[in-house]
Amino acid sequence: MTTHNPYATPQAAVVEADNPEQLIANLPVSAKWQARFRAIARAGGPKMPHYKELPAAERRAAFGFNILAFLFGPLYYACKGMWKKGLALFLACAVVVISLGIGLDYLGYEKLANALGYGVGAVFAVRANIDYYKKMVLGDNGWW
Repeated sequence: MTTHNPYATPQAAVVEADNPEQLIANLPVSAKWQARFRAIARAGGPKMPHYKELPAAERRAAFGFNILAFLFGPLYYACKGMWKKGLALFLACAVVVISLGIGLDYLGYEKLANALGYGVGAVFAVRANIDYYKKMVLGDNGWW
């Protein structure tokens, strides 16, 4: 009979930190997301210092405009399990949009002030792939 200690530290599968390809291959995501994650890893991670060295097709596939994040913003982040980042990003964008909107209305640029909401969607669309990479590959699912 084997003894099992319920208070022991849980044992996790060990994956080499130097090999992100192995980690990405074991993630429970679709092949499309795995290709995006591999491209981000080849670009040097979230800060992307080697972005220009990637082929153009790979850059577009991995760092392109995420249309679902543009349309649904914080809801998309919540569905992907990144509700903290979605909430923080939404609040930061709301503060900027409201303050800029008030200033532009005061200066007489009402139409430009009305269009600021599209900028919030664009922020979510551009950040979604990187933030999901941080969550799934790096394990960073914090507030910012």
